[in-house]
Amino acid sequence: MKLRNYKMKHIVWAFLIAFSSFILLFLFLMQIVLLNTFYEFYKTNQLTSASNKILSQSNVELDFLEDIAYEYGLCISVYTDGSSQIVSNSYNRGCIIGDTKTNSDFIKYFISSGKTEDILMFNNTRFGNKTLVKAIKYKNDVYIFLNTSIQPLDSSIILLKSQFSYIAIIIFGISLIVGYFISRQISSPIVKISNSAREIGKGNFKASFLTESKINEIKELSTTLELATKELSKTDELRRDLMANVGHDLKTPLTMIKAYAEMIRDFENQTIEKRNENLNIIIEETDRLTILVNDILDLSKMQAKTYELKIEEFDLDEIIKNILKRYEILIKKEKYNFIYENKEKIFIKADKKRIEQVIYNLLNNAVNYTGEDKSVTLNVIKAKKKVIVEVIDTGKGIDESEINYIWDKYYHNNKKHKRNTFGTGLGLSIVKTILESHNYKYGVESKKNVGTKFFFEIT
Repeated sequence: MKLRNYKMKHIVWAFLIAFSSFILLFLFLMQIVLLNTFYEFYKTNQLTSASNKILSQSNVELDFLEDIAYEYGLCISVYTDGSSQIVSNSYNRGCIIGDTKTNSDFIKYFISSGKTEDILMFNNTRFGNKTLVKAIKYKNDVYIFLNTSIQPLDSSIILLKSQFSYIAIIIFGISLIVGYFISRQISSPIVKISNSAREIGKGNFKASFLTESKINEIKELSTTLELATKELSKTDELRRDLMANVGHDLKTPLTMIKAYAEMIRDFENQTIEKRNENLNIIIEETDRLTILVNDILDLSKMQAKTYELKIEEFDLDEIIKNILKRYEILIKKEKYNFIYENKEKIFIKADKKRIEQVIYNLLNNAVNYTGEDKSVTLNVIKAKKKVIVEVIDTGKGIDESEINYIWDKYYHNNKKHKRNTFGTGLGLSIVKTILESHNYKYGVESKKNVGTKFFFEIT
């Protein structure tokens, strides 16, 4: 079954009307339906309070009884010696006790019953109302009767019912007006946030989530979404750069492969040396293309966490020396200088293949950005419970504002992609992913026109 969706203003109205209905129902019960009950309860409490005051006195004087009668609006009669009576006061219309025209059966019954306290309701035919009488035994032969009339409230109830209709209409009207403004205060910023989200979905990252709402939760939501939008904008920009840069790195070797293949095909009279030179270029560009594709696949697997680390013990020094052998062609032809002075074995436990990839990528990055002296330094420092690996170049350095972004795919200081001397441009992103999967601390320190040091700690 499909559920209906409602607008916020309708929901707020419904809740306010339901709340108002509950309040009105409560008032109707208290002030109309149960009014007589509460009135009788109130009068009973008055009689009880007055009788307690009388019983608290060791000797009751006539003046004291008159004060009680006046304070509570009661009739009080005192009977002594079995038959004599003294009516102390009569401020209450409809008194029964002390009225010579009224049957005194209750007085006789209470005196003869031996009870110390009793209460009873009488119908007063003379005055057309009810009278509530409370009898107490004060002393051995002293009995006090307190009585108060219960006036009919029918006319008051009719008046309250008439007023209640107008009150209900006014309250429902106020509920609708208040509900409108409350829903507007809540829904307007939410509608704005929703519209901005649709714009973001269309790729418009300039849409703003900021609102003028005074509600803290909505302000926090809009601020959080605004920050998320900025991050999405950066991610989208990096995605576009990544597509452009990967496309560039794929296109360049393919173009060269095609060009040199066509040269071999078109120039039949080439010497064997020239042909082999062209074939070597094709092979080199094919290798570069293979490395790029492998790096993209590796990065995708690692970021998707579809691979498991294979932890084993191995000699880090041996791994580093094997990696440095790959750069012999750069050392001979390009006169690069790789400085590594460690002379002892260093055994660690980690994923051998991935740590090798980390060091190789850091060295590639140093080769690409080192200074004119073409010097790259690799240090391995043994500490108490960790091994620190440092790769240092002598390049131009990195601006402090850009250091946090260098781990992104294809990020470059000047935002302009160039073909790497060595590697694919994905190296640092792969390094970050591998080190985080090992829970290793890593970082970078850089000084302008001095150089940059990348490091990570094996624990």
